[in-house]
Amino acid sequence: YWEPAKWVAKLRDHTTEDHLIVLHTNLDAGHSGASGRFEKHRETALEYAFIIDQVLCRPKSS
Repeated sequence: YWEPAKWVAKLRDHTTEDHLIVLHTNLDAGHSGASGRFEKHRETALEYAFIIDQVLCRPKSS
């Protein structure tokens, strides 16, 4: 997981905009993703929650 983490750190260091750069690492998952009866549903729910949060976010007030 450290290669993607280093890449995200480099992106954050070199960005000139105030954009959100997010890295989510699931250390309990393998190369094919999460395993278990409900783990894929949990991952999908997390993705949907992030998307909804970004769509509904409001501009920062000064």
